[in-house]
Amino acid sequence: MMRKTFSKRRTSGFTLLELLVVLAILGLLAAIVGPNVLRYLGGAKSSTASVQAKSIATALNLYRLDAGRYPNDAEGLGALVKAPATAQAWNGPYLADPKAIIDPWGNPYRLKAPGDHGEVDVFSYGSDNAPGGTGEARDVGNW
Repeated sequence: MMRKTFSKRRTSGFTLLELLVVLAILGLLAAIVGPNVLRYLGGAKSSTASVQAKSIATALNLYRLDAGRYPNDAEGLGALVKAPATAQAWNGPYLADPKAIIDPWGNPYRLKAPGDHGEVDVFSYGSDNAPGGTGEARDVGNW
């Protein structure tokens, strides 16, 4: 008669206590790192808007070199993408992408010529799309 022998195998894995310790450490890391990451992500749109406004101002200067003037209020920043009927020496497009005149919050950039901060101001009213504000709602421009 043959006897069957069973060997005791130890299964590898984690105990409940080990899993709880790891989860506690991950929770602490999220509590410490999370707010800092969110603060930087929130400021990223303002930084992007500032860089884009400066880029649009550069395109406006190229437009002025060709047309002899900045776009008027009726033409707006769309004159950088598509030739307006009133600009005879238009040599564009000065911005390749029509979405380049839209700020990170989905609103069109604004143009003021002559500007309050220079020859021409290109600006966004920020996340609240209203003048003034603080944080992400502050006005951002090429100044």
